[in-house]
Amino acid sequence: MRRWSAALAVAAVVLAAGCSSGGGDGDGAASGGPVKLRFLSLAWQKESIAANKQLVDEWNKANPEIQVEYVQGSWDNVNDQLVTSFEAGDPPDVIHDDSPALSGFASRGFLLDLSSSLPAELKSDIPQPAWDTVTFADGKGGQGVYGVPFLQESQVIYANKKLLDASGVRIPTSDAPWTWDEFAAAAKKMTKGGAYGVAWPMKSPVNKVLTLGLNFGGTFFTTEGGKTTVKVGPEEREVLQRIHDQLYKDKSADPSALGMGTADPLPGFFAGKYAMVPAGVYLRQQVAEQAPDGFEWVTLPPLKGATAQQGATSQTLSVATDSKHPQEAVKFISFFLNGPNQAKLAKGDWLLPTSTAAAADPAMTTKENFWDVATASAKNLVVAPYLKVNGYDEWKSKVGAPTLQEYFADKISLDDAARKLVEEGDKVLERYAR
Repeated sequence: MRRWSAALAVAAVVLAAGCSSGGGDGDGAASGGPVKLRFLSLAWQKESIAANKQLVDEWNKANPEIQVEYVQGSWDNVNDQLVTSFEAGDPPDVIHDDSPALSGFASRGFLLDLSSSLPAELKSDIPQPAWDTVTFADGKGGQGVYGVPFLQESQVIYANKKLLDASGVRIPTSDAPWTWDEFAAAAKKMTKGGAYGVAWPMKSPVNKVLTLGLNFGGTFFTTEGGKTTVKVGPEEREVLQRIHDQLYKDKSADPSALGMGTADPLPGFFAGKYAMVPAGVYLRQQVAEQAPDGFEWVTLPPLKGATAQQGATSQTLSVATDSKHPQEAVKFISFFLNGPNQAKLAKGDWLLPTSTAAAADPAMTTKENFWDVATASAKNLVVAPYLKVNGYDEWKSKVGAPTLQEYFADKISLDDAARKLVEEGDKVLERYAR
């Protein structure tokens, strides 16, 4: 799941502060007053914050016996502050986070296993691949569900409609997406007149590469006998080689874009320097809001290799183990994440709802701003293999990112990159082996 920058994120909340507003005897329940819950939200866009607050208000008006306090947090430092509040015994009752964070919190006993407490209607409305993103070992030899997944993203392609139409290539659809070969051919055709066919923003390359690697069955990790090791075989090499070929063989991709963040190529995209930009579905918002008058753009569906599968993580709502009112917290989550409400939340964040009911909502299937293309892409999302890897974050920062950056900068060969990812990566993962 994307990490938002400090420039975009709202001010962080000090979670350990304001303990008197938390659950327990001081929350009014013991004296006959309403149960009070704290809901930590990490919504950061104006529309998303408004949707979150609206749903909290609706709940509070309809449920005078269970009142929810909206607490604003920030993606920038939420996990560090959550640890502080967990260890102090006063975390928020309902916690908004993302699935990569849940495994560590669950293993330390900070989050409730929701397996047996969620209503059947909510369980059945969310497909199993989304539940897989929040299912982790419970420390007792079994597995538990430590959050409700509600927002996801896929990688799509943004294209300059004028350049795309002029190229004469087949326009892909959700039912008939481009293969990687077709994408490469289209990029070559659109590389002319000072324009590159594609810009690959690779400032943070690891999650993007691992997400797209599933197109060819590349998982990058394998686990045998409880031990996880790094794997870079033919399946994993496919996407790496294809991006590298666009940069240095076809010369249809601009090497200078490699150091860019996701949105950084947009000025060049609007100016006609880049015909296409692969990026997450949420970038549609910035394209729609920042495109100059008269600029026409399209969102093209995810590419297909052996399959169109992509690795997914989820935004989630969890219940703290230390919550004094877990049943009431689950009731609130079940309301907050029902189909109609997920559609509102997804619209505000420009992301994909996990709810099948939400995905069928007219707001999610309209052609305006290519919601139809974005929503259709959710059918190809499966759990990102790295979600289950202990030590992934360290592997990513110390081995994955620098190695991929070297490879895409053409400073090392694919064989050298594969060797570094495996040999140096296994040393990192060995420290996390249980």
